[in-house]
Amino acid sequence: MKCKTYEVKHFLFMELYVSYSEMIPLLTRSVQEDVFFSVDVTCLGIPTIQWTFMSGAVSLDYSSRVQPFNNGSMGLSDLRLQDAGYYVVTVTDTAGSSKDAGFVLKVNEVLYEDLQYLSVSALALACVAVLLMLATWLLDKAYRKIVAWRRKKEMPGKQCKKNSLKCMPLCISLYEIPSCLH
Repeated sequence: MKCKTYEVKHFLFMELYVSYSEMIPLLTRSVQEDVFFSVDVTCLGIPTIQWTFMSGAVSLDYSSRVQPFNNGSMGLSDLRLQDAGYYVVTVTDTAGSSKDAGFVLKVNEVLYEDLQYLSVSALALACVAVLLMLATWLLDKAYRKIVAWRRKKEMPGKQCKKNSLKCMPLCISLYEIPSCLH
């Protein structure tokens, strides 16, 4: 009896797709924003996906801010200045073949918003202070005019005759010794 021998070929198919038009995509975000590294991994079998930060030491709280996705993409939330750098995703299939793709992340610190907020707040407070000073000055002027008008109205003037009963209550209300009582 003759045995037939069959040649079995394993086809390795692995595709790592990163949508960008440049060689290495540059992602620019500000501090405290989120970033999404978009990749799409397609291969036979279950791939091993590893993200590597190539530009420095990874902080301890880094893992709590990373969110991996099933398609190989990764999200990083609450960005910090030290998160800026070069990120590499390595996809390895079950046969050991691998492909890499890289991203450059630039993290900007937003200082102008703080200065703008501070200057607008200072300007608003200065305007309120000026308005309060103006209101105080106007109220003081009005008070002085009212007091002068009342004094003028209550002054007996030439109508007060000596020992006149009309003069007495008015002169006493002014807290002065009436000249008409002498």
